[in-house]
Amino acid sequence: MSGASRGIARAEVMIKWDPSPAGEASRDVDIIAGVFRKDDPFGAPVYVVHPGRRSPDGTITVKRESRTGQGFGYDEVMAFEFDRMSSDYVRVVVGVAVQQAGGARTLGEAGNPRVRVVEGHDELVPERGLPEVAGALSATVGEFTRDGAGPWAFAASVRGFDADPEEFARVMGRRPA
Repeated sequence: MSGASRGIARAEVMIKWDPSPAGEASRDVDIIAGVFRKDDPFGAPVYVVHPGRRSPDGTITVKRESRTGQGFGYDEVMAFEFDRMSSDYVRVVVGVAVQQAGGARTLGEAGNPRVRVVEGHDELVPERGLPEVAGALSATVGEFTRDGAGPWAFAASVRGFDADPEEFARVMGRRPA
């Protein structure tokens, strides 16, 4: 449980989407997190976590992955252990990106993606869709931040990008233009 001075110790970001209708290509939406150092919080991420790749220190992991949206409950779940994260890191940006195999597909075409952010049993962001970025190929959904080695906080921040997953991982943490 977080308090005013303790901040967020552990959290999960979850996404789900509707599977493709029979006969159509599978829809694959990935959850992606970029981690940023205190000396460059809006530059290139120090490392990126996504399905198939965890953080080097094990503080960010993908607990569940789907390539079809046919899971029970949430299709992809990413877990964050901020209480173990180095004080060198002050910002973690989290987003979603549509895999583009078989042609460009926007979030609006990816089967109604929804996101939820929790800390234990407390909802930081109740399940919500992403209609404001329906025309984007990828989008941030929020960021965890802290001042120096202080407590972690979360702010929802939905911003669309016309970038495939690889490009999105490089630009997701930049300041809005």
